[in-house]
Amino acid sequence: MRGCVPIEFHFNRTSNVSKIACQRKNIRTNKGRMQSSNHRLRDMEQHHPLLSATADVETGSLAAGVMVGGPHSGHTSANRTLWFIQDSCGMVCATMTWFLVLYADFVVNFVMLLPAKSFWYSVLNGATFNSLAVLALASHLRTMLTDPGAVPKGNATKEYMESLQLKPGEVIYKCPKCCSIKPERAHHCSICKRCIKKMDHHCPWVNNCVGEKNQRFFVLFTMYIALISAHALGLSGMHFFTCIKVQWNECSTFSPGVSVLLLIFLCLEAILFLTFTAVMFGTQIHSICNDETEIERLKNEKPTWERHVRWDGMKAVFGGPPSLLWCNPFTGLRLRRLLVLSHARRGGSEFSV
Repeated sequence: MRGCVPIEFHFNRTSNVSKIACQRKNIRTNKGRMQSSNHRLRDMEQHHPLLSATADVETGSLAAGVMVGGPHSGHTSANRTLWFIQDSCGMVCATMTWFLVLYADFVVNFVMLLPAKSFWYSVLNGATFNSLAVLALASHLRTMLTDPGAVPKGNATKEYMESLQLKPGEVIYKCPKCCSIKPERAHHCSICKRCIKKMDHHCPWVNNCVGEKNQRFFVLFTMYIALISAHALGLSGMHFFTCIKVQWNECSTFSPGVSVLLLIFLCLEAILFLTFTAVMFGTQIHSICNDETEIERLKNEKPTWERHVRWDGMKAVFGGPPSLLWCNPFTGLRLRRLLVLSHARRGGSEFSV
């Protein structure tokens, strides 16, 4: 499959009219300006950019809202709502994630905490576990429904490229799959069918890409899932230890056989989730501190951008100086009026992410 298509711009000094020529790898041109064929193909494969990632590639930011029904068709800013990827595998995985978290919440509350004899033990652990579970599910929703940094489709038009005011001989890259100008560090996702800025990877468990605009929520999601998994393991161990000393009928309102099966499945789930999310959380923090996405690391791409390492990288992803707001998945969430697609007069509410 071919990579990005390089485009070179030549400017006429007298008329100030730019002419666009799409170059192919077999065209011979000015060797001083153009790369060699092998070098150019390598850059295409690695998606080397010549357009700043911070430059807005469309009038109006996509962060204001994203289109209904996923990113598979173009929409104007007047009919944007939630970002959602219509991928069957991703939707199944996301549903399973919610089911497993709610299952853990059910077992912790109704099998272990409510039958406990100590009132404060039940209240403190119940408040802690349920709060973490709410934060985990909220982080999951924000990751899934937030535009990860998609480049607008079909922006590789003559008018737009003329407005970039590129220098003579400067080369930018056009994605042939979504017909968009690829900003720096952007990669095309075959599932989202869009080029994503600072794409780290596509995660089916959140049914979305992890990119420039939602990496923060993905990090929070992995952190809170790891915390509730560790908490559930600790509570399960305490419950087993307590029930060994007394009769199982006194430990739970469920029968001993049902209680044991529920607890065993919870422990297996907690071990798997804790291992996976702890490793993923550490990997994400390492990537943020080194300002290097997983794709860039796997492709061994040499940085051509100004790197923000350690605390500068954390501030760039989470926003502002260190504070408790970094752990808040509800930051920036608000309800507003929604213009319906078919009738502009009708209103509704949408999540602005």
